[in-house]
Amino acid sequence: DFTEMMRALGYPRLISMENFHTPNFMLVSEVLLWLVKRYEPQSDIPGDVETEQDRVFFIKAVAQFMATKAHIKLNTKKLYQADGYAVKELLKVTSVLYSAMNTQGGEHADLPEEDSSKFKFDLGSKIADLKAARQLASEITSKGAVLYDLLGKEVELREARTESIARPLEINEAEKVMKIAINSVLEEVQKTNDMLNNVALDEANLEAKIEKRKLELERSQKRLQTLQSVRPAFMDEYEKIEEQLQKQYSTYLEKFRNLTYMEQLLDDHRRTEQEMFEEAANMLRLIQNRLKEEEQHLLKSGSNDDSDIDIQEDEGSDSEGDLQIMRHRISTEALLQGRVGPRIMGSMQGGDTEED
Repeated sequence: DFTEMMRALGYPRLISMENFHTPNFMLVSEVLLWLVKRYEPQSDIPGDVETEQDRVFFIKAVAQFMATKAHIKLNTKKLYQADGYAVKELLKVTSVLYSAMNTQGGEHADLPEEDSSKFKFDLGSKIADLKAARQLASEITSKGAVLYDLLGKEVELREARTESIARPLEINEAEKVMKIAINSVLEEVQKTNDMLNNVALDEANLEAKIEKRKLELERSQKRLQTLQSVRPAFMDEYEKIEEQLQKQYSTYLEKFRNLTYMEQLLDDHRRTEQEMFEEAANMLRLIQNRLKEEEQHLLKSGSNDDSDIDIQEDEGSDSEGDLQIMRHRISTEALLQGRVGPRIMGSMQGGDTEED
């Protein structure tokens, strides 16, 4: 029944019950939106159903719309399931539209496009009449409340009205009131005539102002054209200075690039020197450790009881070893300083005689 009703109402897609064996919320939302638009084309229900929050908001909005506009109560839980239970809820709306179409004598499935559009137009007009009827009903309610309040004051007003009617009418007072009313009406008429007379004058003044503004506009345009055609007095000098400035700027850019490149080379050179210094410091540290080990070894070997000849031979060998160690140390210090100095030959021991 649901599929036949949707086809009769002119739904553009073919619907079968197999589409609702599994939850299909996109199809349910599309059908609901189409039914709402078919019931009231001016409705502003959002059709965004990407997130869960949007879906809940969409179902609530449709259910509220149907409850307020068509007095159809929908089960939002079953609609959100989007399965066979949702079809029963959709059938409530489609049955109302289908019965309305049958009442108006509309055809079912093979309606031409013109008849379908005509049906939509008639439905919209009926909805507009329904809105007007509701507005009139609200006005009747408000007017009835005001009338009820006035009827509540009828007791007091009846006494005042009776006293006014029983009081004799004074001709002089009535004539005075009438004269005042006539004078006020005559003043309003005179004001209206003055305004009508002033309309022509205001129109003439406005036309004169418009003509004056047009003349000022023409003069301003002519002056602008004159200024655009005249070449300034110092334009040649300005162009020359601009060319010089362009050259100076290109020179500045070139020097700036060179300076940046030189600074980069200087940083690389300093980094290389730092690495060499650290390497030499490590080498010097190793040499110092080796010298300490050799001195300790010499001190241990010097404590043995040897002959004087052996001692002299040891002294000669020690002097030669010390000479080689000092040469290595001096060359290392020269490497740390970045330049090679004069070599110093000799040993740490004094000679046998004063001359030596």
